[in-house]
Amino acid sequence: MERVAMFDALSGKLGDVFDRLRRRGALSESDVIEAMRDIRLALLEADVALPVVRDFIAKVRLQAVGAEVLRAVSPGQQVVKIVNDALVDALGGEGAVPLNLNAASPIPFLMVGLQGSGKTTTSGKIALLLKEKQRKKVLLASLDTQRPAAQLQLAQLAERAGVASLPIVPGETPVQIARRAMETGRREVFDVVILDTAGRLAIDQALMDEVKAIRDVTAPAETLLVVDAMTGQDALATATAFNEAVSITGIVMTRLDGDARGGAALSMRAVTGAPIKLMGMGEKLDALEPFHPERIAGRILGMGDIVSLVEKAAENVDQQKAEQLAKKMARGKFDLEDYAEQLKQITKMGSLSGIMGMLPGVGKIKQQLAEADLDTSILKRQAAIISSMTKAERANPDIMKASRKKRVAAGSGTSVQEVNRLLKQFEQMKDMMKRAQKLGQKGLARGGLAALLPQGGGRRPF
Repeated sequence: MERVAMFDALSGKLGDVFDRLRRRGALSESDVIEAMRDIRLALLEADVALPVVRDFIAKVRLQAVGAEVLRAVSPGQQVVKIVNDALVDALGGEGAVPLNLNAASPIPFLMVGLQGSGKTTTSGKIALLLKEKQRKKVLLASLDTQRPAAQLQLAQLAERAGVASLPIVPGETPVQIARRAMETGRREVFDVVILDTAGRLAIDQALMDEVKAIRDVTAPAETLLVVDAMTGQDALATATAFNEAVSITGIVMTRLDGDARGGAALSMRAVTGAPIKLMGMGEKLDALEPFHPERIAGRILGMGDIVSLVEKAAENVDQQKAEQLAKKMARGKFDLEDYAEQLKQITKMGSLSGIMGMLPGVGKIKQQLAEADLDTSILKRQAAIISSMTKAERANPDIMKASRKKRVAAGSGTSVQEVNRLLKQFEQMKDMMKRAQKLGQKGLARGGLAALLPQGGGRRPF
């Protein structure tokens, strides 16, 4: 089972507050003040910095006790809108802030942060992002002479990303490596040079002096601080120290797919003044996404993130196959061959629970999702089971009797129980499709994802 997504606890607590407000209809000023107190506690429990919480609550209260809100047709919804706007503002305002590529080539990117924050991996991820999305020629250079094999690790990441890495010369200082990287960048006409600096387990003067010296000889267009979202309030102290020393231009938050409370992300912009530009969403090299404050706010407040979901689908789903499958489903024709193709497309998009988290209204069925084993390894095992079936069995699963199930389980390296589970889930999916056809677009819009789920019997949605 995948770990709980970041902000999940905060999202749940805020959802409870808003549910209470919506049920009350008309709001009194005391209702709003009570809600603000609950929101304040939720933010503090999520590890948001106290000064940030104070500013946030003051801003929301000022607007939420206005006559327009208290007398509105849907005052509870008005308060949600005010909190959403305040969250977007706290996270940096609407729209992702792009990496600065408006400088003379080779453009230096200086990567800074503590040891263990994911700095080296993030350097490789940014190199891949610039190569694939911006068509840039990128040079990766490791300036980390402190950690054993750090330079070799970056060279391996460069190879995986399909970009160049600066050859290792033993005995050079970080400043000498930085100078050689920029000279190589100019000589070999690179667009961007990413300089991965050394980290420490804690901030010390030697680290800051080294980073300042590298900054002075390279004049970076971007000084990106890489922060592990799991470190909570410690991340803010790190950000403040680096910002005072080298004036960071942007932040990359790693492990946002983890189960941290999320307060560091909400506090980072207010504490440093620098925007969060990118977020790491997994270990893979392509698991790096632009940070959109309005989308993150929507996910925190249970509104979903349909835009990101559509973008992810557009990048990973075969449009032609998807259209063919949609036509078959509309005709009521859907077999295990189609189910296997669907599993393949979903697996390309990453973790299933991560995808589900982008849908509006999923918070209401959180428990049912928690009980369903939503994880890509299960999808891969299911694909193996289907591939071990004959064409006739895939077309007509009803013929799957005990002997056939044993054969398929042996052929796919799974158990008969897993084969049974797959067949049951396939039947449930067919039921959901029938339900969707009956509801139509208007019915789905009214009920959301929950409208597709069985209304009783405790059956799992997947």
